Amino acid sequence: MKEYSFTEARQNFASLLDEARQKGVVCIRKRNGEAFYVKPAITKESPLDIAGIDLQVTRNDIVDSVRKSRERFG
Repeated sequence: MKEYSFTEARQNFASLLDEARQKGVVCIRKRNGEAFYVKPAITKESPLDIAGIDLQVTRNDIVDSVRKSRERFG
């Protein structure tokens, strides 16, 4: 993990963020010894969030199919 002084981090902030994205984490250390770790945020995505497929099926087609199915098995 790369460590930057506070001054270096301030002067090269954009490249520091790029490095954090690539390597996972970078450390910024102040003169008084305090350390801060910068890492990319984890985006939470739903496993159900998938791209749709255009099936060229209208609402009426779906309703008709459901009605026919209910007539057969109802």
